[in-house]
Amino acid sequence: MNLLFDFTVDKAKKTIYITREFAADVDLVWDAFTKAEFLDKWHAPKPFTLHTKEMDFRVGGRWLYTMVSPEMSAENADRYSMVEYLEIRPKTTFSTRNTFADKNGNPSSNAFSLVKNTFTPGDGITTVYIEKKFEDLAVLEMMATNGFKEGTAAGFENLDEFFRSLVTSK
Repeated sequence: MNLLFDFTVDKAKKTIYITREFAADVDLVWDAFTKAEFLDKWHAPKPFTLHTKEMDFRVGGRWLYTMVSPEMSAENADRYSMVEYLEIRPKTTFSTRNTFADKNGNPSSNAFSLVKNTFTPGDGITTVYIEKKFEDLAVLEMMATNGFKEGTAAGFENLDEFFRSLVTSK
């Protein structure tokens, strides 16, 4: 099945737009984006794994996680990402403020992005629209040229595999 993946960088708006289709219903796709036990299975591009240190999916809550290479353990990780939940409309959309942080969730830079994730159900397909807006054009350019597109695509392929494994295990 050919699932849509579109990744567009708009430097004038300092925004990355991502559109991705998934062969799963909206409830399952929503859970895959909002529950640590699912995110840990797919969010990191292989051979990395994702380790959630903290997850509190509610307005005002946060998700603190790190990507771990095969050569290290989560306990030795010193670079984390922090997602702060700003708005949540269940099964429809959620908005976040994303930044890099230390293992305690203290921001490690002033750079951040504001992200809106929107979920649209279809006939056996759920489309996810992601709008990632940066304050600083230099940060957007760094993300756009240093593997963010490829890492995002690889993570989404992991999610496709995860959804297929659920179907075959039934």
